[in-house]
Amino acid sequence: AYWSPMTENFRGAFLMVASMAAFVFNDTAVKLLGERLPLFQIMFLRGILTVMFVAGLCQYFRVWILTLSRQDWTVMAIRSLADIGASFLFLSALFQMPLANLTAILQFLPLIIALGAALFFNETLDWRRLSAIIFGFLGMGLIVRPGAEGFGLYSYYGVGAMFCIALRDLITRRISNAVPSLLVTFFNAVGILLYSTIALLWTDWVPVSAEDVKLLFLAAGFVSFAYWLSVLVMRNGDISFVAPFRYSGLLWALLVGYWVFEHFPDGFTLLGAGIIIVSGLYMMWRESKLRRLAQPR
Repeated sequence: AYWSPMTENFRGAFLMVASMAAFVFNDTAVKLLGERLPLFQIMFLRGILTVMFVAGLCQYFRVWILTLSRQDWTVMAIRSLADIGASFLFLSALFQMPLANLTAILQFLPLIIALGAALFFNETLDWRRLSAIIFGFLGMGLIVRPGAEGFGLYSYYGVGAMFCIALRDLITRRISNAVPSLLVTFFNAVGILLYSTIALLWTDWVPVSAEDVKLLFLAAGFVSFAYWLSVLVMRNGDISFVAPFRYSGLLWALLVGYWVFEHFPDGFTLLGAGIIIVSGLYMMWRESKLRRLAQPR
């Protein structure tokens, strides 16, 4: 019995690391596709496969519930719009930026979510947490530097994608617990597919090679797997223990970016990412400490 909580924590940490790896592998496959196919064609083709994969997971776990409240439908629609914006901005940046540089920008996400939770959900934000966020902004300044190698206009697309993801994650809190996570993911995937289908009307279709088909299946498989792992993460272990392992995504991006694209970020980018990660870890440690102090003895 003594080891069971720790076992759950390590299981959750493993799932988080695996989820981050799956997202990075998906990004790698999409970036390779971007060298040959237009953005909306990739979103459309990957979207079809992703909807099929996620629908299969929904069927396996039998989570089909369509009798939802009007509020849940509205919130899921807003969430889908935010994810559409995130997908467009992220993929646009991904085609023009090194993978590790773009991933470094996304490391600021936990801090911006904490700030958003304080502004829109009246969550407590004391001076220590606010200092961590400001410190993180300094790290962001080191990463997004006009004229720096690997950065430019599209680095701001990455920042925009980060804000869209933060909005998506914050609005998710308004969805009732009666709605299964996989069902939310399914409607999200359908929304992106519909958007890319409309946008495809103004895009010239490029013939798809056998190599492209392999990459599309890899991208759809990895992103569906990542979504599923993300659901499992929230059901294993303490969030305060598991959440810091989200930063493993940067390590995966550094390794894969160097191995596949032969690119490694410069010192300022790594320093900025390090500052953001330290700020995020401190914030999570502070949250865990306050939670323990609030528990009755």
